[in-house]
Amino acid sequence: MTKFLIATLVGISVVSCSNGQYNSKKSLDNQIDTISYAVGLNMANQIKANFEEVNEDLFIQGFKNGIDSTNMLLEVKDVPVILRKYFQKKNEERMKKLQEEQIKKAEAEFGEFKKENEKFLEENKTKDGVVTTASGLQYVVLKEGQGEKPKATSKVKVHYHGTLIDGTVFDSSVERKTPSEFFLNRVIKGWTEGIQLMKPGAKYKFFIPSELAYGATPRAGGPIKPFSTLVFEVELLEELK
Repeated sequence: MTKFLIATLVGISVVSCSNGQYNSKKSLDNQIDTISYAVGLNMANQIKANFEEVNEDLFIQGFKNGIDSTNMLLEVKDVPVILRKYFQKKNEERMKKLQEEQIKKAEAEFGEFKKENEKFLEENKTKDGVVTTASGLQYVVLKEGQGEKPKATSKVKVHYHGTLIDGTVFDSSVERKTPSEFFLNRVIKGWTEGIQLMKPGAKYKFFIPSELAYGATPRAGGPIKPFSTLVFEVELLEELK
């Protein structure tokens, strides 16, 4: 994205000489004219979509300084870092806003369901044998194992049975009679954290809050609604090398 935006800024500046003084053509006389004009239009649309806050005067000044390599206000080597940090931050802000809007919409439709799941977790954490971690993950040790615990980057082989708090089964390797293999850093946060607590041969029961699962996002084609607490019985068969 950064490299593209740099190219976009340069392209826009080519057709945006200071004070609007440039040779304006009324027609496209050949293929190069057509391609050049099309590239300019495309870049203009891209910059409008990605950088509405552009200061046109400094934008043009930067282009000219870069062309003649004089009077530069920044070191050329620093430019990629500056742009990358800025647009990463803008993207994070945009994603945060989208998530907030999604949560607000989901709460309007599933507010009571969210309260029901929160109440379940509040009551569940007071039961004998239930341990609650700092993140809010709850678990019960059904059987301990032996050996080394896996790491967040480990690939593991497990058997599991997943339900909602009302007992609805949404996924089960046990019912399929086929263990599953996956990397712990490629699954929901509750699994990444929980399975690192286990040793091979162990069997735990996890109660995963929605914040550590799918949050306000519904799972298409399945029973998992926004704000669902997920309940898993997991047996860690082995850490794969």
